Amino acid sequence: MRDDKKYPIKEYLQKYFGFNRFIGEQEGVIRNVLRGGDTFVLMPTGGGKSLCYQLPALLLEGTAIIISPLIALMKNQVDSMRGFSNEDGVAHFLNSSLNKNQIAKVKEDILSGLTKLLYVAPESLTKEENIEFLKRVKISFYAVDEAHCISEWGHDFRPEYRRIRPIMEEIGRAPLMALTATATPKVQHDIQKNLAMLDAMVFKTSFNRPNLYYEVRPKVSAAREIIKFVRANMGKSGIIYCLSRKKVEELAQLLVVNGVKALPYHAGMESSMRSGNQDKFLMEEADVIVATIAFGMGIDKPDVRYVIHYDIPKSLEGYYQETGRAGRDGGEGRCIAFYSYKDIQKLEKFMQGKPVAEQEIGKQLLVETVSYTESSVCRRKMLLHYFGEDYFHQNCENCDNCLHPRPQFEGKEFVIKAFKVITTVREKFKADHVSNILSGTVNAAIRSYKHHKLPIFAIGEDKDSKFWGAVIRQMMVAHFLEKDIENYGLLKITPQGQKYLKNPTSFMITQDHQFEEEDEDDTPPVQAGIGTGAADAELFALLKDLRKKIAKQKDIPSFVIFQDTSLEDMAIQYPITMEELQQIVGVGAGKAKRYGKEFITLIKAYVEEKEIERPQDMIVKSVVNKSGLKVYIIQAIDRKVAFEDICEAKQLEVEELLTEIEAIVNSGTKINIDYYINQIMDREHQEIIYEYFSTAQTESVQKALEILGEDEFTEIDVRLVRLKYLSEMGN
Repeated sequence: MRDDKKYPIKEYLQKYFGFNRFIGEQEGVIRNVLRGGDTFVLMPTGGGKSLCYQLPALLLEGTAIIISPLIALMKNQVDSMRGFSNEDGVAHFLNSSLNKNQIAKVKEDILSGLTKLLYVAPESLTKEENIEFLKRVKISFYAVDEAHCISEWGHDFRPEYRRIRPIMEEIGRAPLMALTATATPKVQHDIQKNLAMLDAMVFKTSFNRPNLYYEVRPKVSAAREIIKFVRANMGKSGIIYCLSRKKVEELAQLLVVNGVKALPYHAGMESSMRSGNQDKFLMEEADVIVATIAFGMGIDKPDVRYVIHYDIPKSLEGYYQETGRAGRDGGEGRCIAFYSYKDIQKLEKFMQGKPVAEQEIGKQLLVETVSYTESSVCRRKMLLHYFGEDYFHQNCENCDNCLHPRPQFEGKEFVIKAFKVITTVREKFKADHVSNILSGTVNAAIRSYKHHKLPIFAIGEDKDSKFWGAVIRQMMVAHFLEKDIENYGLLKITPQGQKYLKNPTSFMITQDHQFEEEDEDDTPPVQAGIGTGAADAELFALLKDLRKKIAKQKDIPSFVIFQDTSLEDMAIQYPITMEELQQIVGVGAGKAKRYGKEFITLIKAYVEEKEIERPQDMIVKSVVNKSGLKVYIIQAIDRKVAFEDICEAKQLEVEELLTEIEAIVNSGTKINIDYYINQIMDREHQEIIYEYFSTAQTESVQKALEILGEDEFTEIDVRLVRLKYLSEMGN
């Protein structure tokens, strides 16, 4: 064993990292590594795991091999280590992202003794050329990060992790360290057994993150709810997790349309775009990252203020790790999950076709997730219990169940009935099977064991199996029952449970949540336009006065600035930003820029004075495909295509085409239709109509025809010249 006393590690902590004290178990871990002992570290996300191998690596002779599954995380960690040192070569990574020249440079720095930490992916470690190279290197110790990937019961199992121990033996023995942020007792045992480190010193830090707020919401209009939440937390960093790449893309786009700086992140994207989006998030060029649950982000951003799960994860370990990315600096961290049982059914379908053992494990992990989401017990208590830790407070005051407690009822008789069934079936069945016996539910499993013929079958038939599932969960939290680690899921009565059976006392049970079903179509409606609500008459009058004033200043008719339909919509929607103004009927970017500032200033002051709750705050905009027709028309006019040809190509009447062009011009897009007007109308006729509109009080075509003479001009003539006038004067 090496002597750790010769290392004044607190001085080195200050020298290399600028900290004056260790947190949690860090000091004990580091001293054990320096002594050359095998070390198992169970430390939640944000608890300072990486320092546990970074500091000893800098102090010990040779190079520490850090095995990590995430390329993005490797880059992040290497950049971080280089920031603590004068030498870039102090840390390197070896993975598939490097070219031959870069690999040669890495090997040169290692052999020269410059590199203290080498990050490798397990896939890279197994390559014969890398094994041969590492045999020539003095290795200070091995560290297996994200060690839960070793276990089939872990939330991110990777078969290549199972080969790590034999490869270490081949390269050359050195002390071994395994680190994970999430491991149930079952997973911990699995990791230690596979890495042949059952005698390792175990350092376990509490899984409790007091600053994190946990909430589960029914998955009803989830996209709308998310957009409202994000808009209410503008400027704060957040991560949103989805099950599919398609939903990631859709939700990211929806957020962008609603004025949020959001970017997608999933394994199907090009590597450069994915890492570029991650960098933008880290550099605060984007506020929100929308990512797939399946793809670990490997980010180290301390000020993530919220983590939202649009889709529920497939295990509580995955959920805990993903929510753990919030509030790593100890500040605010809101963790909101949207739950629908349909999501669980989707996850079960994904398992079909996998080996039976893998399906069984996956189903058990899903059962735990359902238990957590539907339970009305303190979320913190449920999570910590899952990781083998007790939380002794009755109310954590930082989760939805504690802040809005559900009704309780006396449960002594239900607990005794549950014990009776578990005892009768000799503690050899899982919670769902026991619940089915209690409720009298006959299925294939009940029939095959002939349990429907037991005298105790259906002793709790006045309640359904979901109710009995809640009773069993709360018995487990009270330590009356436990799940067998070796035969995961079988219910066993604990000594505490036996004690209760001998002397039953009052046992209060909390009612579970009954979640509403998910909407079939979770797409938010398009932002409301004209006709969705009565216009605010007082504001409409103020807007008309402002329009009149600006028209007088610019010596143009009022309707050139904004039409009445636009003012009406403003008096319904109350837009207070340029972006919101551009969503108003007949207002495009050009008009908003030219005339918008005074209008939104007036509306903002009016909203504040009257304390108005705006529909804008309640409504989210849909991602709508920009009209291909309008784009085609603009491009055709730019190319001076005859209107008749445009109509033929798009199967339009001339009147319909003019209506489309009017909408384009009224939204603020400037177009030049002189080429067409000059073909069908002489200059004098054009000037008469143009002059009329320059002094008219209304944009009405009918009024113009009455004054100009219907025998002299057609409706098409008037509409064309009015378009020319509005485009030139208004845009």
